[in-house]
Amino acid sequence: MSTSMTLGTAAPGRGRRRPRYGQYVLELVMIAVAVVFLFPVYALITLAMKDPRQISESPLSLPSPPTFGNFGDAWSSASLGPALVNSTVITAVSLLLLIVLGSTGAYYLARCARGLGYGLYILFLLGIVLPFQLGMIPLYKLVDDLGWLGTYQGMVLFYTGIQLPFTVFLYTGFIRALPPDYAQAALIDGCNHRQAFTRVVFPLLRPITGTVIILNAVFIWNDFFTPLLYLGGSDKETVPVGIFAFVGQYVSDYGLVFAGLVLAALPILIVFVLLQRYVIKGFAGGLKG
Repeated sequence: MSTSMTLGTAAPGRGRRRPRYGQYVLELVMIAVAVVFLFPVYALITLAMKDPRQISESPLSLPSPPTFGNFGDAWSSASLGPALVNSTVITAVSLLLLIVLGSTGAYYLARCARGLGYGLYILFLLGIVLPFQLGMIPLYKLVDDLGWLGTYQGMVLFYTGIQLPFTVFLYTGFIRALPPDYAQAALIDGCNHRQAFTRVVFPLLRPITGTVIILNAVFIWNDFFTPLLYLGGSDKETVPVGIFAFVGQYVSDYGLVFAGLVLAALPILIVFVLLQRYVIKGFAGGLKG
């Protein structure tokens, strides 16, 4: 009886795992890394809500009281309204073309086993490896000859061409991981290849489409050099170019400067928060292929 009672009391203890100190250390390291990454965000928001006196006395302390008027002053002084419209139009149209061209092209490359499809895929990979800075002068000359300097279409053409190889690469890896039975069943039911792709295959590409949107949107929205080169001095300047001129004009008033930076980063931050769950899903699906 005593032996069975001893075994009965000892059994629960055997199933318990002792805490590993290495796991605690890893968690502490991850917390420290998170603090390091969040500190610039804290500093940006804190300085945006302070007046010049508070910034000079205690730049990293909490604002007391917060000055929300900096955001209204920055919005009007930096002309962020037209700049946000320009950035939104360029980013949205470029993303639409990238999704349409990238998904359809990748579908052909992923399902085509002939040498032409493989050769085209290698060509797209070269577009990722080669830096686009090598072709800046010819591209600028091409846009100038088309009369598209200072226009939406010039920037859309540039971003679509530059980001299309990367988009095709992402879509191709994901489509290769999908079973081809879905499209084949649609073809047997009477659909043509276009209908099979748009009605059956493309809805399955939602995770990688979210990845394509967020990665390309962050690049296009935050790009500074290209809009400065193609749109500088026109009424189509994007947010980074507008913020650059604003910072140079109000460099002494850091409250206005940081408030303008917060307003410029807020739209793309919202898009990232809404779509961030698709990034991991898209990459995971592509890695399986």
